[in-house]
Amino acid sequence: MFFDSYDTPVFRPPSEARSFILRVTRGCAHNKCTYCNMYRGVPFQILTDEEISRQIALAVHYGKQKVRRVFLADGDALVLPTAKLLKILQVLREQFPKLQRVSSYAAPKDILRKSEDELRQLKEAGLTLLYYGMETGDDATLKAVNKGVDGEQAVEAGRRVTASGMKLSVMVILGIAGKEGSERHALATARAINIIKPTHLSALCLMLYRGSELLDQYEDGKFNPLSPAGLMQELKLMMENIDIPEGRHCLFRSNHVSNYVQLAATLPKDKPALLRDIDRSIAHLSKLKSWDIYNYN
Repeated sequence: MFFDSYDTPVFRPPSEARSFILRVTRGCAHNKCTYCNMYRGVPFQILTDEEISRQIALAVHYGKQKVRRVFLADGDALVLPTAKLLKILQVLREQFPKLQRVSSYAAPKDILRKSEDELRQLKEAGLTLLYYGMETGDDATLKAVNKGVDGEQAVEAGRRVTASGMKLSVMVILGIAGKEGSERHALATARAINIIKPTHLSALCLMLYRGSELLDQYEDGKFNPLSPAGLMQELKLMMENIDIPEGRHCLFRSNHVSNYVQLAATLPKDKPALLRDIDRSIAHLSKLKSWDIYNYN
């Protein structure tokens, strides 16, 4: 369910397929990551109260009793002032009697602008899940892809969310450091996950998008991507070093369109089985003689 008429792409996690997509910003406030072209050419804008209210009114008209989940779009709704977010959350609670969850993407710099107390207020008001594109815990890789934070800040952003009581879905990108940085990326990312202890973890595979700087680097011979089997070897090293304590659980998924293999597990319980699945994936993907590293979108 989506009611914003502005002609720009809408992106959402796979798990938000049945949600009311409420656009509160357009574009991405950072919009400088070298691997991403999602919002290139889209001027960043915070929508007015009137524009947001119009979308909510339409959703009430067409599905007041049907809306159970709301996803705040676009790329970093958390950039909104806390007071404005709290007002939106209050209206959503008032207008949708069957509302169960509100979620959004969250960029690291936007999280770090919020105190733990602000995040706790947002959680208590109904924003209970954030999707955090950490991508990597490695300093050198974060700098190379122009993420805007270093490893320590990337970890602190995730830790701050989990400390507030929100659920946190961390997204990492396999292959983002290329062949040369693969081991460093896998180990640093595992260390970051061990500190953050997210409730959800998603591993995407790097795709080279038209219009991204990373694609230009590849075509100029300055970036050496991993093979599909290499991506799975990187995931294996990462998973071998992730240590979720007993008594906690983390839902792991690799069900994005970029993934060569669909994997699912609950950590730490399913870790041995997941590693066996990864080994089978490596054996299967090692047989590939060629593959397409481009994304044509």
